[in-house]
Amino acid sequence: MSRLLLISNSTASGGAYLEYCQGEIVDFLQGSKRVLFVPWALHDLEGYASKASEAFERIGSTIDSIHNAADFRIAIEGAEALFVGGGNTVRLLDRLHRTGLIEPIGRRVKDGMPYLGASAGSNVACLSIRTTNDMPIIQPPSFDALGLVPFNINPHYIDPDPGSTHMGETREKRIREFHEENDPPVVGLRSGSRGAPCGWAEPGPRGCFVVARNRWSTVRAPISRSCWECDEKLQLLRSAGQTTNCPFE
Repeated sequence: MSRLLLISNSTASGGAYLEYCQGEIVDFLQGSKRVLFVPWALHDLEGYASKASEAFERIGSTIDSIHNAADFRIAIEGAEALFVGGGNTVRLLDRLHRTGLIEPIGRRVKDGMPYLGASAGSNVACLSIRTTNDMPIIQPPSFDALGLVPFNINPHYIDPDPGSTHMGETREKRIREFHEENDPPVVGLRSGSRGAPCGWAEPGPRGCFVVARNRWSTVRAPISRSCWECDEKLQLLRSAGQTTNCPFE
């Protein structure tokens, strides 16, 4: 069974990297002491690996960064758990495609390897990265992602401000444009939100949105720890366009 913890943002205001959610990470890893880190969403790989290493040392785990591995595929095959960090989602997906890691990561996760994603790392766990907020600073071979969950994510989701005089596009409008051309549901994760599609989900104090084609459903906080666990609930996500009910209830 797949185990994923997908986080909207890695840092909360005033806190250290991953500090605000380190309790959930400890519970999620279930004793895994060595975590393989994928830093390819940022340019400074060594600096990013050092930052992640400090965060995981606080919880008693050790980081091995994949960019230092002699063979990327062997590193994936031998990993106890995987952490894919945030940054530019397009650059991250490009590297995953060009290193040939889409298939081995997907297979290992489906076989039970824990997958922890933050921001861009949560985006690439989805069907595609078409709902990322990031600039396409590089051209990936495909926008198709790992497909570990049957929906897309929009991290750092911001609600429309009815009192704003800004006339630009809102996140809601951009997601509606996505649904003019695409069918998959979109989970809008507000900052501070996180969810585990096979295990537990905790959306943070303000909840998150599940966006089906032509329909919006508010997911109320807190979500029960089993809400994304069973196949029946995931099936509701796949058919969310035919229901006005919250697909996580």
